[in-house]
Amino acid sequence: MVARYLVSPHGGRRAYPDITSALAAAAARGRAALVEISPGRYEESLTVQGEVQLVALGDPGSVVVSRPLGTVLDAHGSVRVHGLVLIGRDADVVGCHTGTLVLEHSEIRAHNGVSVHARPNTSVTLRDSVILHGRALFSGAHGLVERCRFIDATDNAVAVIKGAYVSVQGSWIGGSMIHGVRVSGARAQVNGCELTGTGKAAVIADSQAELTVTGCTINAVHAEGIAFIEQSRGSVDGTRVTDAQHGIAVASGADPVVRGCVFTECRDTGINVHTSGRGRFEDCEVFDSGNIAVFSTNGGAPEVHGCRISRGNVGIAVTDAARGRFTRVEMADLTSVALRVHDGARAVFEQVRVERCPSHVETRGSAGTTADIADAVFRDFDMSAVEVLGQSRVTLKGVSAERGALGFGVGEEAQLFVHDCDVTAVSSGGAIGFGKGRLVARNLTVTGSEGFGLCGTDSARLDVVNSEFVDCATAGAGFYGTCSGRLVDCSVTGARGVAVQDNGRVDLVSLRTSLPVVKLTEKPVEPPPTIINNYDGPVFNGDVHGVQVAWNNNKVIQQQTNNEDGSSA
Repeated sequence: MVARYLVSPHGGRRAYPDITSALAAAAARGRAALVEISPGRYEESLTVQGEVQLVALGDPGSVVVSRPLGTVLDAHGSVRVHGLVLIGRDADVVGCHTGTLVLEHSEIRAHNGVSVHARPNTSVTLRDSVILHGRALFSGAHGLVERCRFIDATDNAVAVIKGAYVSVQGSWIGGSMIHGVRVSGARAQVNGCELTGTGKAAVIADSQAELTVTGCTINAVHAEGIAFIEQSRGSVDGTRVTDAQHGIAVASGADPVVRGCVFTECRDTGINVHTSGRGRFEDCEVFDSGNIAVFSTNGGAPEVHGCRISRGNVGIAVTDAARGRFTRVEMADLTSVALRVHDGARAVFEQVRVERCPSHVETRGSAGTTADIADAVFRDFDMSAVEVLGQSRVTLKGVSAERGALGFGVGEEAQLFVHDCDVTAVSSGGAIGFGKGRLVARNLTVTGSEGFGLCGTDSARLDVVNSEFVDCATAGAGFYGTCSGRLVDCSVTGARGVAVQDNGRVDLVSLRTSLPVVKLTEKPVEPPPTIINNYDGPVFNGDVHGVQVAWNNNKVIQQQTNNEDGSSA
C-alpha cells in the first residue's frame, strides 16, 4: 500500500514544511510513497530513493523547486514527478542515477546546465513537459520523450550518446543553439516532431549511430535539416524540410534510406551527398532550391529513384570524382542546367524526363568524366539538350530531344556516343561536332530541323551509321573546315535544303537521298552557330551592333573617335 505525505509551506495537520523532510520520513518507512506538494516555492535540493511519486497540488506551475546553484533532483529507484517546476543552474537540474524516472506535465529550466541527465542503464520518460534552455542528455540509457517542448537550448535540445536508445515522439523543438536532436554512437527514433530555428543540423546522426526519422516537419534552420555522417545508418520517411541551408546532408560513409520526403526552398541544396557519403533516395521531391536540387560531390555516391525536381537553379550536379545513379527522375522549370556532370565524376541516368530548362545535360572535365543516359526525354530546351565538352565522355541510348535550339553537341576534345536516339523540331541543328570533338552515332533520327540535321566543323570527327535526316531546312548533313569521318547507310529525305554540304573529308557510303550533294567548291550554306555557354560573360536579349565587350580583364581602356560631322565612329 502507498503511504501518503503532504507538504505545505504553511504547515498544517500532518503536513511537512518542506519536501526534504517528507522524503526522509518516506525513506525511513521503506514503503512506496506518494508525496503531495502544496503550491509554493521550495528552495531545496532533493534526493529521491525508492518508489516515490512527487505530485503537485493545484494548477500547473504552482509548485516551484529551485536552487541558485547545483542540482535540484537526484533520482535513485522508481521515481515519478508530476506537475512540478524544477529550476537549477550550472549543473544537472535533474539526474537519474539508477532505476527509472518519469517526468510528466512538468517544467525543467536549466541555466548553463543540463535539464535532465539519464545516466547509463537507467530509463527516463519525459511526457507533456517543457524543457527550457538546457538539454535532455541520455548517456547509455533508455528514454521516451512524448509531447514535450524544448525551447532555446544553449546546446543540443536532445542528446542521445554512448549506446543509448531513445524515442522522441510528437514533440516541438525550437531555437537550439546547436542541434535539435543529436544521436552519437547510439540509436534513436524521431516521430511526428516539429523542429525549427536550430543553429546547426536540426537532426543529426554521427559516430555510427542509427537514426529513424518519420513524419517530421523541419523549417527555418541555419544549417542542414537532417544530417547523417561518420558511417551512420537509418531511414527518413514522410518528412518535410523547408528553408534549410541543405535539406539533407550525407557524408563520411553514412548510408541512410530516405523515402517520400519533401525538401523545399532550401537555400543551397535539397539533397547533398559528399565525402564518400552514400544513401538511397526514393520518391522524394525537391522544389525551389537556391543552388542545386541534388548534389553529389567529392566522392559521394547516392542512388536516387522516383524523384521530382522543379523550379530552382540546377537540377542534379555530380562533380569532383563523385558518382550517382538516377532513375525515374522528373525535372522542370529550372533556371539553369538540369543534369550536370563535371570534373572526374561518373553518373548514370535512366528514365529521366526534363522539360522547360535552358540546358538539359552538361558535361565537362577530364576523360574520367562520364555520363550514361538511357530512355530519357528532353523537351523545350532554350539552348541544348546535351552538351559534351572538355574531355568528357557521354553515351546516349534511347534518348529523345524535342523542341529547342540544338539537340546533341560535342566539342573541344570530348566524345559523344549516340544509339537509337531522335531529335525533333530544333531551330539550329540535330547533332553537332566541333573543335576536336568526336561524335559516334548509330540509328540517329533528326526530324524537322530548321537548320542542319548533322553538322561537323573545325577538326571534329564524325562516325554516323544507319541514321535518318528528315525534312531539315538547310541540309541533312554539313561538313566544314577539316572535319572528317564517315556517313554510312544513311538517308536524307524531305523537300527542303540539300542532302549534304561536303568538304571532301567525310566518306559518304551508301547515302540514300533524292536531294543534291553540294561540294564546297560551290558556295556553301553557312553552318549554324556553335552554341557555347559562357556563364561568366554578359547576356544580351536582342541584336547588338557596334559594341566592344571585355570581361575578366584587369584593365580596360575605352577610346572614341569623332567624325567631322560630330558623330562618333
